[in-house]
Amino acid sequence: MSNFIHHGLASGRWYTLSLMEQLGNIGSDVGRAISWQRRGDKEHRDKALERALELFDLTIVDPRWRYRLHEITRAREVLCDVFYGDNSYGVSFEELEKYFLSFAYAARQGR
Repeated sequence: MSNFIHHGLASGRWYTLSLMEQLGNIGSDVGRAISWQRRGDKEHRDKALERALELFDLTIVDPRWRYRLHEITRAREVLCDVFYGDNSYGVSFEELEKYFLSFAYAARQGR
């Protein structure tokens, strides 16, 4: 567990969250990455992306979502493509933010 950035989440707490909460939390780090990108701070952007990708990976191995893996892995792929690829999907930062923000809203409504 020591290799994880999110030690507490990786040790089991992540798996108590709903899918909406998990994706909403991923979206928080995606939002931070976008903010750092807009400021031109590559180092902080990459750290936020590393955190987001770790949370994606924890979500992907969550057995509750095995039937949702296509959507989850595609969202991870699009995120990587926007920041590290050639943005072949043509997704803007605004579209990424809107996508993840919808999960944060849904998670709050579910509380």
